[in-house]
Amino acid sequence: MIYFRSVTAAIVLSAALIGQAANAIDLPPENQPELRGLAIAQESKKRDAGFNDSISEMEMILTNANGDVSTRKMKFKTLEVPNLEDGDKSLMVFEQPRDVAGTAMLTYSHILEADDQWMFLPALKRVKRISSVNKSGPFMGSEFAFEDLSSQEYAKYSHSWVRDEPCGELTCHVVERKPLYEHSGYTRMISWIDTVDFLPRKIDYYDRKDQLLKTLTFSDYRLYLNKHWRAHNLFMVNHTTKKKTNLTWANFAFQTGLTEADFSQNSLKRSR
Repeated sequence: MIYFRSVTAAIVLSAALIGQAANAIDLPPENQPELRGLAIAQESKKRDAGFNDSISEMEMILTNANGDVSTRKMKFKTLEVPNLEDGDKSLMVFEQPRDVAGTAMLTYSHILEADDQWMFLPALKRVKRISSVNKSGPFMGSEFAFEDLSSQEYAKYSHSWVRDEPCGELTCHVVERKPLYEHSGYTRMISWIDTVDFLPRKIDYYDRKDQLLKTLTFSDYRLYLNKHWRAHNLFMVNHTTKKKTNLTWANFAFQTGLTEADFSQNSLKRSR
């Protein structure tokens, strides 16, 4: 019995090592931090390519500095833009509570050009374009800025590898990225990306004074279609205001047949 357990353990360990080896890639050397950081970001993007489109449900839990909690529920749709010259498109629609139900935000992510974003406000029955210079403002009272909710295309940033270090039970590449697009609310971000699946595990955001402003942590990753990982919990804490926002995701569906027509300005008005 002891021998059987030892052999079983060896097989499990070998399988784990083979899995890690299969995921391993050759990165530029550590003495080339910019190339190494860019390669890490590109690999992270590459591993999620091909999902086509997705639909999910999201709950937003807002906690203020006094511990008061409010909750909002919404649906989230994403359309993958496969070329590297532009970013993905997304549509977020609020369903609860009643005072924000029907509010919707449409985002066309771009690379170096300002993202296009529109909001449909049901009380006014009109679509409002979000100014490109106002993307650093809070989204619907949360600790997520408008720019946090657009597709995080790697070409929007410069990248520099800092170090590798333990992150929980994993090892992470620590990469500094700086926005290359105008009007960002951040001078830089520090990202922790695991070395096995190249998934983001934590991001520190530094404000325009280069002070630590917010920290976002990703948890409860689950695998879909044997390829696409999705974090089911995103937790953002604002170190200045002490406010917190927790996003919990559920009911992911992929390759549902969404098209460009589902992400038009007209779709905002009928998204409810």
